[in-house]
Amino acid sequence: MIRRHLAAYEVMGGSVVLLLMLGMWVASGAAKPGGDAATDAALDQKVASYLRARFGWPDSVKATVSPFQATEFPGFLSSTVVTIEEGKEPLNNVVYLTSDHRYLILGHLFALQGDLKNNIVQHIREQFKVPATVVFEVGDFHPSEFPNFQTVPVSIENGKQKRDFYATKDNRILVLGDVLNLGIDLKGKALRTIVTRNQPSEGPAGAPVTIVEYADLQCPMCGKLHEFMEKELLPKYGDKVRVIFKEFPLTAIHDWSPMAAVANECVFQIKPEAFAAYRSLVFQNQAFTNAANVRDSLLAYADQVGVDRIKLGGCLDSKASQPLVDAGAEEAKKLGVSSTPTCFINGRMLVGFPSPQAYYDAVDAALRGGK
Repeated sequence: MIRRHLAAYEVMGGSVVLLLMLGMWVASGAAKPGGDAATDAALDQKVASYLRARFGWPDSVKATVSPFQATEFPGFLSSTVVTIEEGKEPLNNVVYLTSDHRYLILGHLFALQGDLKNNIVQHIREQFKVPATVVFEVGDFHPSEFPNFQTVPVSIENGKQKRDFYATKDNRILVLGDVLNLGIDLKGKALRTIVTRNQPSEGPAGAPVTIVEYADLQCPMCGKLHEFMEKELLPKYGDKVRVIFKEFPLTAIHDWSPMAAVANECVFQIKPEAFAAYRSLVFQNQAFTNAANVRDSLLAYADQVGVDRIKLGGCLDSKASQPLVDAGAEEAKKLGVSSTPTCFINGRMLVGFPSPQAYYDAVDAALRGGK
C-alpha cells in the first residue's frame, strides 16, 4: 500500500526518493454525485480487488472503495479507499480514475500552467516539503506506455536519483504518483513473468504451491520471514510447498547486501545443495555483519556448509553470479516490487511479513485453487 507500514519491510530508495515514493496516496478532489449504483458497485469492487493484488494486502486487511465521483480535473474521477487492519486505525486514501475507467492514479493531480518544468518543480517542492537546497531537473517529456499520458522524468542531485512522473498529453494536468492499468491480470502477469526453472529453491518441483520470494540479505524482516519459512511453514506443508529464492538487494539503502547476494548465487552455482544452509547463515548473522567484514564473513560461512572457499572467493571477486542477481532484481521490478520481502504465492503477491497466519491463509487458498 502507498501509506506503508515501514516497520514491516524495507523500501528501496534514498531519503528524497523515499519521500517521493511514499505518502503519495493522500489527495483531494471536489466531489459531485455519482452514477448508476450497480455500475458503481462493480467498478468499486474491481478497484478494490486490483489494489489488493497490486500491493499484496493480506486477507486480514479489509478494503472498501466509495463510488467514484467527478472532480475539478477534466477526465478524472475520484474515490476514497478505506483500508482496515485489525488492531490499527483505518486509513483513508483518495485515488483517481480516468473517465474511461482504464487507468487508476495513485498520487496527486495538479493543474499545469506557465513554464511547465518550473511549475512541476514547484509542485514537487510544495507537495513533499522538499527544501530549496535539493536540486531538481525535469527532463524532456516523452511518450509513456499509457495512452493520453506523457512520462515526465525528474532527477535529483545531478542525476543521483531519478523518478518518472506523468502529465496528460495536452500538458494540462500533472500526476505526481503512479498510473496503473486496471485491465492487467496481475496474477497472470506474475505467472508469465517469473522464471522458476534452474533457480535456488527448497521443496519439490512438482509441489502444488510455489512461493517465490524476493529478498535482501541485509533486510531484518527478510531474515524473520526466512526463519519462519524454514522452521514453520515448510515443515507444516511438507511436499505441498516449494520456495524459490530471488535476490533483490536494495542498493540505495544497504551497503553489504549486494556482495552477499552475489555470494549467495555463487554458492548455488558451486554447490546447489548448500544454498539454503548458506542463506540461513547470512540471515542469522546480520547483526554481526558490516561492509568492512562482509567478505571474510561470507567466506567463513562457506566452510560451515562445505563449500570450497577458494572457489567462492574467485566467484565473488569476479562477480560471476552477478547476472543471476541482476535477473532477479529486474524480474522483481517488472512485477512492481519495491520493498522486501515480497512473495508471490502461485502468482498472488504478499508484501512483507504481516503475520504467520497471512502466509498460512495464502498457502491454504492456493491449495484450494483460490485467488
